[in-house]
Amino acid sequence: MLAVAAGRTVPDVIASRLDVLFCGINPGLWSAAVGHHFARPGNRFWKVLHEAGFTPELLDPSEERRLLEYGLGVTNLVRRSSAAAAELTRDELREGARALGQTAAAFEPRFVAVLGMGAFRAAFSQPKAALGEQPWELSGARLWLLPNPSGLQARYQLPDLVREFGKLRAESHAP
Repeated sequence: MLAVAAGRTVPDVIASRLDVLFCGINPGLWSAAVGHHFARPGNRFWKVLHEAGFTPELLDPSEERRLLEYGLGVTNLVRRSSAAAAELTRDELREGARALGQTAAAFEPRFVAVLGMGAFRAAFSQPKAALGEQPWELSGARLWLLPNPSGLQARYQLPDLVREFGKLRAESHAP
């Protein structure tokens, strides 16, 4: 069933002047099949957003449009879905970084947070990039690198993810 979702896209959840635009690597097959970001059971994105204080309640992927109520949005570096991010080429990731810059210029979010260290490093040609705020802006937005919340990413457990996302939450809501 999921194989038919290969290559599909998931529409962005975006509006002008968001506080934070989260940027995944690309939609997984499950997300593409159901048409919602971070929809695969086991993906910790929605739980992390809630526990880090971005949303007052735990949202379901089907409620993703409600992110806009909280000044948040979601996009992807690469639009096409795949079974694994490893299927993406370096050229696709670099093109995704360029397109993300255009999106940031058009929608003017205060922060852009890319979720996934390996993809970020390849997309932006920054092989030593570390988690947290980056030393340059992306089309006027402050740029952050966060861990990928996929359940397949074992290096970062839920408390680690909440801590890293919480740093962005504190900075994005600072007076």
